[in-house]
Amino acid sequence: MGKLYFIINPNAKNGYSLKVWDKVEKELQRQQIPYKAFLTAYKGNGAEIAMRLAKQEGEVSITVVGGDGTLNEVVNGVISSPHVKVGFIPAGSGNDFARGFQIPRNPLHALSVMLRERKQEPRLTDVGRISSSSMEDLYFINNMGAGLDGLISKLANQSTMKKWLNKLSLGGLVYVYLLIKEILFYQPTDVQLTVDGSLYDFPATWFVTVANQPFYGGGMQIAPNAKTDDGLLNIIIVHRVSRLKMLSVFVSVFWGGHVAFKEVKILAGREIQIYSSNPMMAHADGDYFAETPLQIQACQQVLPIITRGIKKDRGQKELKNA
Repeated sequence: MGKLYFIINPNAKNGYSLKVWDKVEKELQRQQIPYKAFLTAYKGNGAEIAMRLAKQEGEVSITVVGGDGTLNEVVNGVISSPHVKVGFIPAGSGNDFARGFQIPRNPLHALSVMLRERKQEPRLTDVGRISSSSMEDLYFINNMGAGLDGLISKLANQSTMKKWLNKLSLGGLVYVYLLIKEILFYQPTDVQLTVDGSLYDFPATWFVTVANQPFYGGGMQIAPNAKTDDGLLNIIIVHRVSRLKMLSVFVSVFWGGHVAFKEVKILAGREIQIYSSNPMMAHADGDYFAETPLQIQACQQVLPIITRGIKKDRGQKELKNA
């Protein structure tokens, strides 16, 4: 089964992750399961730790105890190491990865799934790769977005309100508050998309989201039909919608009803370029990272994850061929 490691973000959900880890660690000790644990010390440290662990020979299992941002760091640290399996015990504010990949929210139940499934052949999931002339390639496992959702991601991670809501286990509400607030002031911009060679123009665009799985923003079903192993990324564009109607679109995202609005365009593809008349803030798995223009590529079944789902042939795809 290989070596078992845990990477814990002690700051996730205002330190709630440490309480989760305490429960997990006691259960590991009760079952006398050997492991090693590492606490992240700063932003980006999760990727550094994961990259160091991935240099070992033989099978390695790395389980994240934290939020989607910490998971994103670990994914970026091991993406070129197919011998590393990635697990997740949700302890953050949004936990959209847990929703999309059928991981229990209860930490001991999630641990039980991880310990059971790591004995099996791993499930291989798609990831998205983001390229830009101003940065190194960045990978996402849930989704990335440019425009209003990129702005909200940046504001949410800086918000003191999020810290207070996290204490009440309501951290996801900060996204709702900020979106309603920013709808009043945000200025849409013209966007040009290229999807697998086809060109699309979207005037007055509020945001573009590129999704690998259905959920984002703490449970919103932004891409109801997204699948994590089909080699495609779902693209959601909201444009030419009034501020008042934008509120209706937003509310309907919670159950995926926004796809019925004529102002919401749904596409899917493997190669995506995003250009905009004015720079649009962008996020990857909920963390702001850059501005448009950006290039995105689907990398099919390249990341072994420890979760429920349909088993895949581990040797089926290689990152270099994605």
